Amino acid sequence: MFSTKEYLDKKTGPYGIGRLSYLQALVNEFQETKSESAKEEVLANLANFSYDPINYDFLRRLGVIDLFLDNLTENNTKLVQFAAGGICNICLDKENKEYILKNDGVHLLKQCLVSDDEDTVMSAITSLMYLVTPQSKPEITSPPVVAHMTQLSTSPDKRISNLATVFLQDYCSEEQRTEGREAIGLTGHG
Repeated sequence: MFSTKEYLDKKTGPYGIGRLSYLQALVNEFQETKSESAKEEVLANLANFSYDPINYDFLRRLGVIDLFLDNLTENNTKLVQFAAGGICNICLDKENKEYILKNDGVHLLKQCLVSDDEDTVMSAITSLMYLVTPQSKPEITSPPVVAHMTQLSTSPDKRISNLATVFLQDYCSEEQRTEGREAIGLTGHG
C-alpha cells in the first residue's frame, strides 16, 4: 500500500522520527558500517522503501539512486541483488528514470543479466523494460542484449524465461529476434 503524507504524519505523530530522517539514518549507516551483512540489510531496506512513490523525493535528495547504481558492480551478490531490486522499484518514476538513464544505468543493468542470482536477473530484465524510451531503446535492444535475452528465454527458471520472452516480444522487432536466435545458434520461429 502506498503511503500518503497524511498517513505518515498520523503514524509518526508530531514527535516521531520523520521519513526523511529515517532514510538519512539508513544511508549514513550504509556508508559508515564495515559489516557486509549490515550493508546488505540496509540496502534491502532502502530497496523496499523504493516501492512507495512518497519516498522518491527523499531518496533522490539522499543520493540513494547513486547508491543503487554503485552497488550493481559489487562483488557481493546480495548487494547487487538489492541494488538491482531498488533500481527496479524506483525506475518507473519519470525523474528517476531520466536520472538512471543519464548515469549509465542501462550499461550497469545489462551486466546484471549474466548474474547467477535469479532475482538479480529478474530485476535487471524488468528494469530494462521500464527504462525503454525512444532514446534508450537502441541501447536496450542492441544485438548483444537481444542475444542474451534470447538465451534467457530458454532458461529452466520459468520466471526468467517468461520475462525474457515478454521483453523479446514487446520491445524487439522480428528481425531483432531472428538475429538474436542466430547469434546463440537457435533456429525456428518466435
